[in-house]
Amino acid sequence: MTAAVEQADNGRHRPSEAGPTVPRMVLGAQLRRLREADGYSLAEAGAALSRPEDWINGLELGRIRLQLREVADLCSAYGVTDHAARATLLGLARQANAPGWWSSFQDVIPPWYEPYIGLEQSASVIRMYETQVVPELLQTTDYTRATQGEQRTEDTAERLVLLRRRRQGILHRSPPVRLWAVIDEAALRRTFGSRSVAFAQLEHLIDACDLPHVTLQVVPLKAQSPVVQGGSFTLLRPPEPELPDVVYLERLDGAAYPADPEAVTCYWHVMNWLVVKAAPARDTQSILLGILRDL
Repeated sequence: MTAAVEQADNGRHRPSEAGPTVPRMVLGAQLRRLREADGYSLAEAGAALSRPEDWINGLELGRIRLQLREVADLCSAYGVTDHAARATLLGLARQANAPGWWSSFQDVIPPWYEPYIGLEQSASVIRMYETQVVPELLQTTDYTRATQGEQRTEDTAERLVLLRRRRQGILHRSPPVRLWAVIDEAALRRTFGSRSVAFAQLEHLIDACDLPHVTLQVVPLKAQSPVVQGGSFTLLRPPEPELPDVVYLERLDGAAYPADPEAVTCYWHVMNWLVVKAAPARDTQSILLGILRDL
């Protein structure tokens, strides 16, 4: 059990611009392996900390912030007595509790959205299907501003614009995130702001097609459009090979993060199906040019 903890930590889990999300997920995965190796159920593990079963499940998925005392208590419950192994887990807990850069935007980030930003900023691969708007990582500043709506104050809208621009830095870091987006043509033709805003946004997407780490595909209106129940979704792959992919589904009043392996696999199959049904990536620039000419 101790060896498993030591082997999983090989110096990769250091604080970075990616924030605390990956250390939190690694810590959760380690604690799950320790629990299962000891034969504890989720309910029994929760009883050790006087916590409900779903709380233990949340921490094993990397969704819960743990206090160092709670990590130490779980180590004791799971029989982790080796000082080096305990130090490894406590070190991960310290990293997992460090604030990400986006913590300075907590005044405009809903609680349900913060986990997504952490996952996005640490991801090595992001695949998404978008039906309503241009994907946020590919939006121009003016397009983002135009999508904010009248229900927000000017200060809040500008804070959200700044946050989105900061998030887009993952496309320009070294190495950059690998982004693969399938976009419904209706989202590209939907106008936000003035004609010049729409024109500049389409030009930006055309330029993005030239980036080697970005793949864009369009589901044309004239095609037999694939209908995906539930609409838009995002798949995020963490940088650590031992961590599972994450599904993100945004709703009007929050978000869902289906964690069941079968659900994740289902969304991967749907994403692969969309890639086949959409126009080939080599045709994307010509499609965008055609939409641009129609403005």
